[in-house]
Amino acid sequence: MAVNKEKFRPDPTTGFGSKGTEDRFYRKDGSVNVIRRGVHFLDKLSWYHTMLSMPQLRFYTVLWVVYLIVNLFFACIYYFVGIEHLGGIQTGSPVKNFAEAFFFSAQTFTTVGYGRISPVGFLTSAIAAFEAFFGLLCFALASGLFYGRFAKPRPYLYFSDIALITPFKVGKALMFRTVPYKNNHLTDAEVKLTLGLRIKTGNETKNEFYPLKAEFSKINTLVLNWTIVHPITEDSPLYGLSLDQLKEVKAELLVFLKAYDEVFANTVVARTFYTADEFIDNAKFKPMFRSSKSQNATILNIDALNDFELLDLKAD
Repeated sequence: MAVNKEKFRPDPTTGFGSKGTEDRFYRKDGSVNVIRRGVHFLDKLSWYHTMLSMPQLRFYTVLWVVYLIVNLFFACIYYFVGIEHLGGIQTGSPVKNFAEAFFFSAQTFTTVGYGRISPVGFLTSAIAAFEAFFGLLCFALASGLFYGRFAKPRPYLYFSDIALITPFKVGKALMFRTVPYKNNHLTDAEVKLTLGLRIKTGNETKNEFYPLKAEFSKINTLVLNWTIVHPITEDSPLYGLSLDQLKEVKAELLVFLKAYDEVFANTVVARTFYTADEFIDNAKFKPMFRSSKSQNATILNIDALNDFELLDLKAD
């Protein structure tokens, strides 16, 4: 199965080559399904981008783990230099002594310095001075990361987990939907759709990409849910292809959406991706919003984003 090459020409500007992954082009979390080789592990990651983009729970976990590791490291140094070089410490069992060294390290690292325990001697004082300096650098870096995550422009959009192939006008259409879930105000929203296929010719598999036209590629403001529709007409690369055929060529719908956030005064970008396994044939989405009882507001049910119903074609 292949797209009519006389009518539709592949798009060479997607950034993906004709040969590539046997799985999806993008992972479900939005990251590119590319494994980089030939560069050191520490060089192939932008730690700043990684820390800003990682999930919130993982971010706090990383900070806490780093904090523990650093203090355990310095506690070991103080312990092996000698507990007797920490003035004011209440000695006891080895575990208690190490715990005292750990909490002294934590107080020095955070520059709290309660004063009960203090370094004695040149070596211990030098270690404590270095740790205090290192702590200031770490907390300055952590503060920058906190601010960067807080001030980073985000679209705050949810996309449906599935895309539907549903009757539309006199034919069919491929559709999915998105919805803003916070009180940010997005204007001039624009979406771009690309269909990725893996066409097998002989013993060779080739990637091909085709632009898909949305019924409305732009809207003025994004305040309710937006159902993005690609009509499957004779002008669509999907025309005449069944869902089984799309699965056979591992079809993938690439979605890129951008909008203007008035608060950040900046353009925000969102993306999502659907493989043919995430397409549902002969179904339609259920409504997400309704009027309030007083008829003076609109109720938008965010949790209804993925609600759909299968169509009874026999009844038609």
